[in-house]
Amino acid sequence: MVNSSFKDRPRAYQETQAEAVAYVAMQNIGVDTSNYSLGYVATWAKDKAVIHSALSEIQQVSNKVIELSDGLTKQLGLQEAPKESEHDLKKLSAHDLNKSYQGLQQQVQQARNPQQKSELKNKLNDIHHEISKRTQKQLQAFAKQNPEIKQPDSEPDQSLKR
Repeated sequence: MVNSSFKDRPRAYQETQAEAVAYVAMQNIGVDTSNYSLGYVATWAKDKAVIHSALSEIQQVSNKVIELSDGLTKQLGLQEAPKESEHDLKKLSAHDLNKSYQGLQQQVQQARNPQQKSELKNKLNDIHHEISKRTQKQLQAFAKQNPEIKQPDSEPDQSLKR
């Protein structure tokens, strides 16, 4: 990645570009280096012109690094397991669904990375829908088995109003 045009750039530009690319690459594999990286970039990119001039190159190099990283991850079989599909959720017991829901709630609260937080919220939503579906089925089955229990009217009871 170090070519002659990069080598001839000012040190502040080089450090800014290199650390910014490293930050993006680490985020891509799920490692949050913001505590270190953002301060480091801020130290070298005091002049806003440096970061603006490096931005296009940072984006291009980051895309290439992510592409290479994703390719290696796939080749080595290190990619994350596929997202739990609704079909997989249907296989879980109610107890396991509830445990997953509670665990994800904690993870969402602790997540600092917005992308990771969003993914966790999506998983939480999927589990919520599965729990809701199961509850509706159970309520319908209970209503069928117990017809003597009065079903709620579609209109509210007017006798309660004054």
